[in-house]
Amino acid sequence: MRIAFIGQKGIPAKFGGVEKHVEELSIEMAKLGHEVFVYVRNNYTPKELTEYKGVKLIHLPSIGTKNLDAISHTFLASVHALFVNYDVIHYQAIGPSILNWIIKIFKRKTVLIATFHCQDYYHKKWGIIAKLALRIGEWMACKVPNKTIVVSECLDAYTREKYAIEPEVIHNGTRINDVFKWEALKKWDLKRNRYIVFVGRLIRHKGAHNLIEAFKELEKEGKIPLNFKLVIAGDGFHTDDYVSELKDSARNNGNIIFTGNLEGDDLRSVFAGAYLFVQPSEAEGLSIALLEAMSYQVPILSSDIRENADVIKDMGYVFKTNDVADLRDKLEKMLDLKKDFSEKTIRAKKEVQEKYNWEKIAQKTISLYEKEMCAKGAMQCAMENR
Repeated sequence: MRIAFIGQKGIPAKFGGVEKHVEELSIEMAKLGHEVFVYVRNNYTPKELTEYKGVKLIHLPSIGTKNLDAISHTFLASVHALFVNYDVIHYQAIGPSILNWIIKIFKRKTVLIATFHCQDYYHKKWGIIAKLALRIGEWMACKVPNKTIVVSECLDAYTREKYAIEPEVIHNGTRINDVFKWEALKKWDLKRNRYIVFVGRLIRHKGAHNLIEAFKELEKEGKIPLNFKLVIAGDGFHTDDYVSELKDSARNNGNIIFTGNLEGDDLRSVFAGAYLFVQPSEAEGLSIALLEAMSYQVPILSSDIRENADVIKDMGYVFKTNDVADLRDKLEKMLDLKKDFSEKTIRAKKEVQEKYNWEKIAQKTISLYEKEMCAKGAMQCAMENR
């Protein structure tokens, strides 16, 4: 099959769950012998990179502002795709899906798929017009394609009730990695099992500000173990004001460390060396960072939104979303260094191996493509024989 992905910023992923999703999925599909094309933005993927691990990259420009970056690139990608012989065109996220009608109308023989990753209109960085566009994109993602994929049971229930569709549940995934370069921790003077880690984009709905506030309150009360640190791993994206706010709140505190965006050995080592992973977000789809923490057998404390709770079940701990006092209290209990979390973390890693495996996810997605191609082919044959 010839498969195209539209809507992501690009690959290899620097940040962003959608980008990581497309990177892993496209690579696995290429391994299976399919010809895979990923549309990438010039302001994200280096222009000289035209192929990545067997996946062909198609570079197109975009208007690099918060509100126009995604939609301008998606429009150009959609128009470009009209002139290429793809078997499947797969849109990622509800924002870009607002333009999937271009394929539906002008390439009727091509299978059109959309993946609903997250209800992005809940993200606080968007204004009223952008939120309206995202809600329209959600409708388009659910009602226009041949099939809609959702990444979580939560979104499955939501789309069934609101749009009366039967989506396909295909989760995000992660990879198990048991080899780490612990010397990477020296860059930030970190010691294994002596820090809390947050991993994600620095955008308000991710809740890093609540975690910093809870950590500072425990420090004031003398309830943080000696030389114990909080690591904020990630960077902003059109959120410079928020990033400045976070850094101002941690100013002159040597125990709160901002690493910036991490990749490769640095990210793996910072993840795996943590005493505790905290996911304080108020909106998610299915967090890849959460799955990664599970794969590294790091104890988890997350907000109690269903998207998180459905994943960790009883293999981690939750606090009330946006409740700094409850987050502080739960942190205090988990920072008892005598606690043994191994029973939960071992089960969490096993859950990831069995349920959130990229190889299985790619095979399931390919099977869906084949099923929809057969259905479309049968429909076309019937129409031609009328």
